[in-house]
Amino acid sequence: LEKFERMSKFYIISCHVLWREISFLAARSRHTFLPHFLKQGLHNTPDILRQEVQTAIDAADKGEYDAILIGYGLCGKGIEGVRARSKPLVLMRGHDCITFLLGSKERYQEYFDAYPGTYWFSPGWIETTLMPGKERYEKIYNSYREKYGEEAAEYLMESEQSWVKQYRRAVYVDWGMGDSPACQEYTRQCAEWLGWDMDCLAGNPRLMADFLESNWDEENFLIVQPGKTIFASHDKSVLRAE
Repeated sequence: LEKFERMSKFYIISCHVLWREISFLAARSRHTFLPHFLKQGLHNTPDILRQEVQTAIDAADKGEYDAILIGYGLCGKGIEGVRARSKPLVLMRGHDCITFLLGSKERYQEYFDAYPGTYWFSPGWIETTLMPGKERYEKIYNSYREKYGEEAAEYLMESEQSWVKQYRRAVYVDWGMGDSPACQEYTRQCAEWLGWDMDCLAGNPRLMADFLESNWDEENFLIVQPGKTIFASHDKSVLRAE
């Protein structure tokens, strides 16, 4: 795959969840970047995620960039159908941002196989969304109670919390970003309140560093040439282009 040996200029389109890690690595890179972070949570509405990413690509395509780096994985197939215009797109192969934080899709799969039912925490997730735990429960419950009354709120919360039963473990991925001790403690408190186990894993910047340094091997990265469209590969490579 192509590697830019010279100093190059890249446009980055990424979920805001990764802004700390991307900013840190970009500051250390020989390349120059213009980042564009989209709001967290778009993976919950794949059609909107696809539209937002494509709109950002189309706008960046008019600029003088060597390539457009897409800081999303498959993300609930929200990235499927996105098309490269006149500039190549570069993606890390992975289903979601946890792969990027852990450093490889293999490491993610190994942990998932060993501990199914894991809910992942990171500074970006903690900063941009209400994570499962006491704070989230109380906020949603109070909102329901104000709208529908106490009895209805209790009934609705039983339904709202049913998804929690799918999980048994909270894992904080630690890159030493932000207030790491406070984030770890927050994760521990959420797990304790939910009755989950808690673990802390050291993050690995290798994959994201290679992403920003243009070290794009075929095993870990997909380059989408102009005119090609992104699709799920339904195998270990996760993504393909055609």
